[in-house]
Amino acid sequence: MVPIPGGTFRMGSDDHYPEEAPVHRVTVGDFSIGATTVTNRRFSAFVDATGYRTVAERPLDPAEFPGAPPENLVAGSLVFTMTPGPVDLRHLSQWWVWTPGACWSRPDGPGSDLSGRADHPVVHVAYEDALAYVEWAGQDLPTEAEWERAARGDIDGAAFVWGDEAVPNGRYLANFWQGDFPWRNSEADGFTGTAPVGSYPPNGFGLYDMAGNVWEWTKDWYASGHPADAEKACCVPIDPRGPSVESSYDPRQPQFAIPRRVIKGGSFLCADNYCQRYRPAARRPQMIDTGMSHLGFRTVSRRRSLL
Repeated sequence: MVPIPGGTFRMGSDDHYPEEAPVHRVTVGDFSIGATTVTNRRFSAFVDATGYRTVAERPLDPAEFPGAPPENLVAGSLVFTMTPGPVDLRHLSQWWVWTPGACWSRPDGPGSDLSGRADHPVVHVAYEDALAYVEWAGQDLPTEAEWERAARGDIDGAAFVWGDEAVPNGRYLANFWQGDFPWRNSEADGFTGTAPVGSYPPNGFGLYDMAGNVWEWTKDWYASGHPADAEKACCVPIDPRGPSVESSYDPRQPQFAIPRRVIKGGSFLCADNYCQRYRPAARRPQMIDTGMSHLGFRTVSRRRSLL
């Protein structure tokens, strides 16, 4: 765990995606955060100690999915699969494949395992799984504000974790997609999937992989934008906890009454032609019951209590 000094910083971005705006000042107190995301090695220790079964390892309850064919109610998760050529980027189903048997210990589905991936970030973890781990570890998940404060490494307002250039002097400083997503990846950064944690230089606070590699869960419910900046310094929010759960439901999919949390940081699938979200301000909603092959988490500890 790396101590992060409390302070006031500018959260969000007015220059990228609409859900990141507006830029607004936020104050957070002192806290500590994991130098890396939780790895398969560490998650395996948790499972060995507790016998925990992740959401992806449990068959779906037929009562919650009336009318669904039995073959669709098996345990599994969403696995990224490269397409053979260019596709319409509006349709995620062309590269995300529901894969029975896929879970944290079989990240690519049946027949796969964790050989050579002990130090890769654990993936296919739903929010409930991340919460179970941090409770076992006596820690917590970060708020969105804490996560972004840590990611910025005390470089306030920069576009990327390391500054304002995506690839400074031609050097790749994070694991993201180079080429045409989702069918052609040049692997210029050295990886096609997840990378072992710590494969790239740390940020100014000594934290690894705060951009790219895997998205990370936070505690905050999602809303489609940030609140306005405070008019006076005295009114800057302290340790904000985001909006209410009601705001997090997806209005475009009313048939899915599943709340969504904020995820941060981008992943190895972030590509400039599709999703330039390997940045500290970047944020996306994630349904709490869904893990994926590009989603993990890291832990925090704090002396103060967040209600």
